[in-house]
Amino acid sequence: MTADEKKILEESIINALKAIYDPEIPVDIYELGLIYDVVIRDDASVYIKMTLTSPACPVAGTLPGEVEQKVAGVQGVSSAKVEITFEPAWDRTMMSEAAQLELGFM
Repeated sequence: MTADEKKILEESIINALKAIYDPEIPVDIYELGLIYDVVIRDDASVYIKMTLTSPACPVAGTLPGEVEQKVAGVQGVSSAKVEITFEPAWDRTMMSEAAQLELGFM
């Protein structure tokens, strides 16, 4: 897979992530800053390191599976694996400027 192909695939993956919303906050998980890393391997498998707004998040049991399913469904992706981490812990400064504006933090 070429660097250009990976870049195009990454854009498609990010678009898929932007279609997944935190149920408590009306902003998608990408703009919230919950996605820490997206790695696309040469075999088109995707590794995503992400966090949750808190360890007690009500969707802690279902959100990682939803992310894996949506990313695995992106055309060109062979498989997807999500790892949840709480290091560093999420806080609102990780949100995009657009998300902070939407939620009235700016």
